[in-house]
Amino acid sequence: MINSTHEISLELCMAMYQKAEEKAKEIGLNIVFTVLDKSGKIKFYAKMDNTILFADKAAFKKAFTAIGFGMPTGSTWYDFIKDDPILMNGADSLENFSLLGGGKPLIYQGHIIGGIGVSGGHYSHDEIVCEAAYSVFATL
Repeated sequence: MINSTHEISLELCMAMYQKAEEKAKEIGLNIVFTVLDKSGKIKFYAKMDNTILFADKAAFKKAFTAIGFGMPTGSTWYDFIKDDPILMNGADSLENFSLLGGGKPLIYQGHIIGGIGVSGGHYSHDEIVCEAAYSVFATL
């Protein structure tokens, strides 16, 4: 599911999405699910029916931020910047940055090989769905 050049396979993306969709339906959420490769390019994209308008861009930005900094978006990122006024006020000026939860880097054998972004509801719900998708990756 991950090839010799540390690229995410389409098969892995689909398995992660299937788990994300299952969790989203369980909690009553319609999501956009995006997987970016290590260079920040879209590898996989899926959009459930009736998603909110901003979900497309938000899912991308969450995955991009997770790749760019090698850490999940949401409380992990907030805890990292909350006591640093320059970073706290400057982070938003970064293109494709999102502090909102629902983004997670995909790290394999010490290398960032991509990232997941989930958007569709409150960021805490997006994080739950993202974690479900990540659980598929974590078994590798």
